[in-house]
Amino acid sequence: MEQVDAVVIGAGVVGLAVARALALAGREVLVLEAEGAIGTQASSRNSEVIHAGIYYPPGSLKARLCVRGKALLYDYLGERGVPHRRCGKLIVATQEEQVAALRALASRARANGVDDLQWLTRAQALQLEPALECHAALRSPSTGILDSHAFMLALQGDLEAAGGAVVLRASVEGGRAAPQGLVLRMADGLELAARCVVNAAGLRAPALAKRFEGIDPARVPQAACAKGSYFALGGRAPFSHLVYPVPEEGGLGVHLTLDLGGQARFGPDVQWVDDPQDLDVDPGRAAAFEAEVRRYWPGLPQGVLQPGYAGMRPKLRWPAGAVEADFLIQGPAEHGVPGLVQLLGIESPGLTSALAIGEEVLRALQG
Repeated sequence: MEQVDAVVIGAGVVGLAVARALALAGREVLVLEAEGAIGTQASSRNSEVIHAGIYYPPGSLKARLCVRGKALLYDYLGERGVPHRRCGKLIVATQEEQVAALRALASRARANGVDDLQWLTRAQALQLEPALECHAALRSPSTGILDSHAFMLALQGDLEAAGGAVVLRASVEGGRAAPQGLVLRMADGLELAARCVVNAAGLRAPALAKRFEGIDPARVPQAACAKGSYFALGGRAPFSHLVYPVPEEGGLGVHLTLDLGGQARFGPDVQWVDDPQDLDVDPGRAAAFEAEVRRYWPGLPQGVLQPGYAGMRPKLRWPAGAVEADFLIQGPAEHGVPGLVQLLGIESPGLTSALAIGEEVLRALQG
């Protein structure tokens, strides 16, 4: 049986960031990816937004790792020359009764250490974005956008420069504790021993966690698939900032984001689905998107939204039906299996938090 030092399961942005952190700490790292390329799942089907840390409950992993990750990420992108832009974001109250919720959001952001938000009256918001309609807005100057694939390639390059490697089409089916550490069972029937293992398998992570012998299944929630569709704008949008409505249950509402070329896309919405491979965009949803967008952009032309792509948020649901609101990072202190760290429910703001999650995994393995 082949023996390696450290294995990371999953070559999405979080898995690559964790693998890089382990390699830079002196570990021999192997990343096992079930697909034929890196970052083909949630990492390539999102808004590519660098989040500020506004929305998440104070003290949560999402709040702490997003704020820390944002600082690390901007430094990293600048050092590596990865394309990005600190374009800023407006969160808008489109109804008078939403203003109180917007103020509560500002208080939550301050509690999370986000101290650069600016309160804008309607007139001030329209001075920044004349096509906008709102009663009030919060401006987040530290929100940005990036080229997520270039970011992942940079992480992979760092990993390989430090002696690590990514193996594609290598699906892990389960594992067990052994005297030499952990033994992974591969889809092809082979076994691989490792001193430490990080489960960063995204949507597959909860099911895989339950297939590690010694893990109490009751401590692992089920994956809950929240599909989010995006529609693209035919033509250019008259906005320079990202525009977000007040958050809704399950997501941040149908918001306007920009890519690095200035093209606009809208989404994601929220559809709870059973099939994680259900990534088709229903053109019939365009009318509902248009209605949501016109709340903050009443000048949206009729019929210009085109189906774009869909992503799947890897949310978590407990047996009682409650949806887990936070990241779950379970190390040996939580589940009792030495050398194993489980990363569960790493949805948004996982992209922003990736480098900070790498630090968190190192602490979990050392503790």
